[in-house]
Amino acid sequence: MNNHFVQPPENSYLEGPPRQVPGYHSLHRMTAILLAEHLPAEGSLLVLGAGGGLEIKALAQAQSGWSFIGIDPSAGMLELAADTVANYQDRVRLHQGYIEDAPQGPFDGAICLLTFHFIPREMRLETLQQIQRRLKPKAPLIIAHHSFPQTEPERTLWISRHLAFSHSPPAQAEAAQAAMKTKLSILAPEEEEVLLKQAGFCQISLFYAAFSFKGWVAYADGSVASCNT
Repeated sequence: MNNHFVQPPENSYLEGPPRQVPGYHSLHRMTAILLAEHLPAEGSLLVLGAGGGLEIKALAQAQSGWSFIGIDPSAGMLELAADTVANYQDRVRLHQGYIEDAPQGPFDGAICLLTFHFIPREMRLETLQQIQRRLKPKAPLIIAHHSFPQTEPERTLWISRHLAFSHSPPAQAEAAQAAMKTKLSILAPEEEEVLLKQAGFCQISLFYAAFSFKGWVAYADGSVASCNT
């Protein structure tokens, strides 16, 4: 399962998300609140797509006892993450690779923010299953990424809204539209929830909706069958 992340340039990452993602910092705060409902004071968290380190920094600031294992395929992004979380380095371990390269855990929780739209549709279920296998029973998973209807004209409309919020220059709008349509793997919200259930996650709840972005919290279950009933 290689080369299924197609990420943006490292040098644009720290500036990009706060400008492009509505409620970006509030997303981190909500993530911390949802995790704290279930994680112990010294909980362990798996972070898929940890390059950049902004979400780890936010969660480390929110909870002084949590420890983090971050996984990302980009060496450059991990270098950036290491700088970002330098003040919390005693609680953070970063690994280069994909989800199958992550430690087995089991972890008290997992997050994957602004990453799944880089993973091809055919790899989504396996990625979720790999996360589920690394979680303790009932542990929370929080994901957030682009997700909107994939039928026209809704698909193009939501992309246009995202680009407008991001202040994309009008002269570049057509190229940006094409890039989102061809380089990202965006699914409808209903399909996202089906995949979560198929991977063995239950109690799936939408907690974040901001233009083209959606976020869910779900909980690992020891039996996939029980999540499909």
